[in-house]
Amino acid sequence: MWDYSEKVMELYRNPKNVGKIDDADAIGEAGSITCGDALKLYLKIKDGVVTDAKFQTFGCGSAVASSSILTEMIIGKTLEEVKKITNKDIVDALGGLPPEKMHCSVMGHEALEDALKKIFKEEELQTAEKVICKCFDVTENQIIEAVKINNLKTIEEVTNYTKAAGACGHCKNQIQNIINEILGSSTKVEEKKELTYTQKVIKINKIIETQIAPELRKDGGDIEFIDYDGEKVYVRLKGCCSKCKNSILTLKNFVETTLKESFDDSIEVVNKTEEEE
Repeated sequence: MWDYSEKVMELYRNPKNVGKIDDADAIGEAGSITCGDALKLYLKIKDGVVTDAKFQTFGCGSAVASSSILTEMIIGKTLEEVKKITNKDIVDALGGLPPEKMHCSVMGHEALEDALKKIFKEEELQTAEKVICKCFDVTENQIIEAVKINNLKTIEEVTNYTKAAGACGHCKNQIQNIINEILGSSTKVEEKKELTYTQKVIKINKIIETQIAPELRKDGGDIEFIDYDGEKVYVRLKGCCSKCKNSILTLKNFVETTLKESFDDSIEVVNKTEEEE
């Protein structure tokens, strides 16, 4: 659904250094399977140089590609050189990532930091950090670093890079305060006005027609908005999407995710076939 660089596609299809190192000198972890992405990074070190690196990841193609390129970037480098690597370096090495997938590069960087902290005996720094987003366990320091390194200016950009505020959204004000402090501004999060039922239906239909349907049509598929009952959005997948064995993934990972982000993070999307009407 997104435009990926040739490097990302190459490493997604043929990732390098997949697996584990049984006698690893350090293991770094980031993410959580319950949140959709998780990474474990294994490092082998000799005389202050990373001699080998492998990874195991649970996530999308961007997560696989980011983890793979990271291992290639750090093998053969000294620990001091490795400490200077940022998530922006990972993105640049991949030839870029879609905004919605920037958190994959951040996850790789966090796993690397986790491993380095264990090497340099700084585990206590992790426990002292303030958690801002409890849904995805994103700390204040992680948000500050993402904002500074990547010149982020909006909550949406922070969510793309860190996943913070990507679920319940209760931490949006805290994130905005962090952005304001770094940028020296005083922008306030706008209060959302409650929409009428008709306004909600119009908004859902607009999101489907302008954000979702065009992407599905690129691959010969399509989608039709059927109904909304206040909790569930009923749609009908059409074209190639209606016959695809992965239609449930399209429905949940793209259609529902897009509507959650642009409309209401509590809604559920249901595919309603003609036979069910």
